[in-house]
This record gives sequence, structure tokens and C-alpha cells, in this order.
Amino acid sequence: MRHNKKFNHLGRTADHRNAMLANMTISLIMHKRITTTLAKAKALKKYAEPLITRAKDDSTNSRRVVFSYLQNKEALKELFGIVAEKIGDRPGGYTRIIKLGARQGDGADMAFIELVDFDENMAKTPKAAAKRTRRGGGKKKAAEAEAPAEQAPVAEEAKAE
Repeated sequence: MRHNKKFNHLGRTADHRNAMLANMTISLIMHKRITTTLAKAKALKKYAEPLITRAKDDSTNSRRVVFSYLQNKEALKELFGIVAEKIGDRPGGYTRIIKLGARQGDGADMAFIELVDFDENMAKTPKAAAKRTRRGGGKKKAAEAEAPAEQAPVAEEAKAE
């Protein structure tokens, strides 16, 4: 039975899995976006987000705890410096997973995982300009444009009397 076995073991031993997730987290912090399989991206999200939350509190204890997971001084500097500044006011959800389709060789589902606040393309999309419909939007605007033109002469006639 598989009671209480919730996380994906990814076909690896515990040590191999922890080392792989630590290396992937370091790559994610340094490069802000990495491409991997969907299963690994989901496992990485569960591994990396608590570390990013820990980085919001820049204390010696937080640095030691995160270093015990990552074992990389450059990634630690990047995480507690640049990354922590950008995500300081965000209450959670620091990563985004976007599916890419199947890999050519073995058909594995591919995805890229990225840090949310570092994606320039997503941040630049304006919400109002993106919404365009083709259903009757022109009739409303045309009616609004004619209505003020009709009211203007009525106001002039009242002034003339």
C-alpha cells in the first residue's frame, strides 16, 4: 500500500534525489529559468519555494539553514541579495511552471520553471490592451460617439431662447 507517500521519488535514492534537487535549485537561482521534465519541475517547486521564503528574513540562522541545503556560496549571495529584494513583498508563489510539450527522444513531458518576478515578458503585458473581442464591441462605441453629438444642439437651443 502507498499510504502517506505523497511526493515523487523520481526513480532515485534519497541522497541522489536531494543532490539533484539542490543542484537544480542552484541553477534556478543563478539563471532564473531552467528547462527540465514536468515531474522534476514539480518536485523542484516544492523544494525551492521554502528556501526562497527563508531568504526573505536575512539573518545568520536563515543563511545557515539555506546553506545546509544548497552548499553553494554564490547561489546564497544571489538568493539573499537580488532574489530576496524582488520577492520581499510577495506572500508566496515564487515560481511558475510552463509546459512545453513532449521531448523528441522519449516523449517525456517537458516544462520550464522560472522565478516569477524575473520574467520581463510576463511583466510587460498590459491587461487592458490584451482584452479584445470581435462580438458587437463596435456598436456600443459607435452609439456612444453619436449620443454626445445629438445632445450638444439641444443645449445650444436652450441658450438661444
